[in-house]
Amino acid sequence: MNALKLVALDEQDLRIISAHVQDAVLKVGDLQMHARGRRFILEMNRFVWEKKRRFFRPVGERRRAVLHFERVRSVKAIGLNRSRPDDVLNLLAVIFEAGEAPSGTIVLTFSGGAALRVEVECIEAQLADLGAAWETPSRPSHV
Repeated sequence: MNALKLVALDEQDLRIISAHVQDAVLKVGDLQMHARGRRFILEMNRFVWEKKRRFFRPVGERRRAVLHFERVRSVKAIGLNRSRPDDVLNLLAVIFEAGEAPSGTIVLTFSGGAALRVEVECIEAQLADLGAAWETPSRPSHV
């Protein structure tokens, strides 16, 4: 399977990226703001939703991936402690809240009530897989 590379320049594109990073896991220490470049980066282990399970292959896969946002004005965190870099976060959704066009806020929602609010001039995001996949016996379940 080829490595995934996606770009989002509007809300519809961002919904596609959100679907691909749903149930990704990352550590608080994997969140990086580069103020000089106005870029916010999240390194994660994403679940490979696009690969279908088969009868003889019931296991899922994860891949190391990077999601980054450009033209970032600010990042605000709710419900996570930056002084605990090894805390694990489970990403549930990436949503755009429009402001004065084309600016707005990209909200990253995590399980347990944590969230990030990324204020942006416009939607400009990229998701890229970094390497080979590995098998995982557990598959995220949404009941």
